[in-house]
Amino acid sequence: MRYSPHEYQRFATEYIETHPVAAVLLDMGLGKTSITLTALNNLLFDSFKVRRILVIAPLRVARNTWGAEIEKWDHLSELRYSVAVGTETERVAALRKKADIYLINRENVQWMIAESGIPFDFDMVVIDELSSFKNHQTKRFRALMKVRPKVKRIVGLTGTPSSNGLMDLWAEFRLLDMGERLGRFIGQYRTSYFRPDKQNGQVVFSYKPLPGAEKQIYSRISDITISMKFTDHLQMPKLINSRYTVYLSETEREKYEELKKDLVLQLPGGEITAANAASLSGKLSQMADGAIYTDAGETVAIHERKLDALEDIIEAANGKPVLVAYWFRHDLERISGRLQKLKIPYARLDTDSSIRRWNAGEIPVALIHPASAGHGLNLQSGGNTLVWFGLTWSLELYQQTVARLWRQGQASETVVVQHIITKGTIDERIMKALSEKDTTQTALIDAVKADLKV
Repeated sequence: MRYSPHEYQRFATEYIETHPVAAVLLDMGLGKTSITLTALNNLLFDSFKVRRILVIAPLRVARNTWGAEIEKWDHLSELRYSVAVGTETERVAALRKKADIYLINRENVQWMIAESGIPFDFDMVVIDELSSFKNHQTKRFRALMKVRPKVKRIVGLTGTPSSNGLMDLWAEFRLLDMGERLGRFIGQYRTSYFRPDKQNGQVVFSYKPLPGAEKQIYSRISDITISMKFTDHLQMPKLINSRYTVYLSETEREKYEELKKDLVLQLPGGEITAANAASLSGKLSQMADGAIYTDAGETVAIHERKLDALEDIIEAANGKPVLVAYWFRHDLERISGRLQKLKIPYARLDTDSSIRRWNAGEIPVALIHPASAGHGLNLQSGGNTLVWFGLTWSLELYQQTVARLWRQGQASETVVVQHIITKGTIDERIMKALSEKDTTQTALIDAVKADLKV
């Protein structure tokens, strides 16, 4: 296929070519893969500035998306690529193969550098989803930092660089510029731009940006960063967000409040910290969805309000495909049980085959977990309705899941995202945090504290 880039795509391609260190923050749907591949092609065969490129990406994206893009466009026909995923034997063979671009999933970065026995001989690295390197304590981050001085050019791609707050940016840019702009040490970054927020004695659980810190941070990284939003460059379908509020009966409410009270009494010392806030939030979210796990791993049903709402939504869709996002395993089990009872065909979108069937219009109801609905999945051909049965605190996962339908190539003029919210539960606080893009640890702790008042 002939490549006819938009003006913003030409600009982004040139930016990668002219910046040895580049953070390219492209919103979902702007074609970051084709933009980057065009730049890599030019750097390899026009300016001869690089000879061997490593692309690090999420597993499905490394396995499918980049190769498909290379084969799709005429101007990339000379690019040789090798996909280093699968068994260890398959990965080693792929890394030894003669190619221009080597694709590997991020989970195997540490293995490749420290265990594969193959010398790290790449003069350019592309990190697809730079946000997956936001934790400087992970093995993948530490391994890549060891070989970073060998790399002449590096590109970080993401649409959500700081989905959980500005603290995420330090590790990402430390990897890109080796600490030149935001400091070589996380402590230096914290001291310069943040102050302690939630703490217990000397233990600090969260930090709050100092006044003006956000502007200062962005100013520091501006010379190697471009940011583009798809709404500025593409004619997108209209996004309609709505809430389907469900109400617990008096008996169900009493059961919810009783379980909530039990959780409060279980708190060590009665104080909510970051560690137990996450656990408590999960329990409260389970209850809002309609069931909860016991310590023995068994599921205790509380209500079926969300299942009833989902049934209504599917019926109202009148045969149009519906994509349903769930969070807990018991959500999946209970939704599957209800659909089977209603004799409604459905499938989990967890394989390449099921994704193809969805995009071909063969699946009336598709079930997807946000963690597997992330980067690189194109689901817009299968429908335009997304229902959130269970919510996530992760802004990145939330946005990525919505962007599976609300993206370039969506044939419908509108994309409808419905959130099933249980009134008077933590659902409302998660929705508020997502809408305000405040999914930091502080918001989590505050929300749990507020919801645990008894």
